[in-house]
Amino acid sequence: MYRETITDIFFDLDHTLWDFERNSALTFEKILVDHHISIGLDDFLQVYVPANLEFWKMYREERITKEELRYQRLKTVFDKLHYRVSDSVINQMSVDYIENLSNFNHLFPNTLPVLEYLSSSYRLHIITNGFEEVQNRKLKNSGIERFFDQVINSEMAGVKKPNPYIFQLALNRAGVEAQTSLMIGDNLEADIQGAMAVGYHALHFNAHNEPLHEHCKMIHDLIEIKSFL
Repeated sequence: MYRETITDIFFDLDHTLWDFERNSALTFEKILVDHHISIGLDDFLQVYVPANLEFWKMYREERITKEELRYQRLKTVFDKLHYRVSDSVINQMSVDYIENLSNFNHLFPNTLPVLEYLSSSYRLHIITNGFEEVQNRKLKNSGIERFFDQVINSEMAGVKKPNPYIFQLALNRAGVEAQTSLMIGDNLEADIQGAMAVGYHALHFNAHNEPLHEHCKMIHDLIEIKSFL
């Protein structure tokens, strides 16, 4: 349905191509041991995963800083689990998490064949709210950096998705118009509604089993992209 109109495809990275939850779990499996934290990984993640999503929402909405995000998402877990950890250990774990996260590079199923397929006919780009130094390492270490022309991150833009400026910046950097551009991402608010407000077409990768909606088409496996492009 997009074959006749689309020239450029913009992807989100985390939760869309790069399997954030799986790689994050493997990272915590390592650093909990390194810091001698005697909390089971499953117990830790049960609290951390929703807390992290909530703090990222606050970060997108400019209600907390990057430093507050990194500290509070860990502090919240230890407080809820009634596990005493000093601020110095939390701060070091925050650093170690960022340092180790891009060493684990599982991609969502069908990421590579879909990128190979698309790259022969379209220009591909990234728009991410993630931190620049971490996102660049993820792209490089996972072996998908070569597919992307422009990589736009929120630190570069000075704003975060769904702010229209980051989507307009991406168009300007790519030298393309919104009406010939497609955004593919997992977050309805940040990726889909944000891009559509600027005039992009959009395709929602439903990585979180969200309910159906009428904003745009939805897919549950990246291989489904081939039926649209």
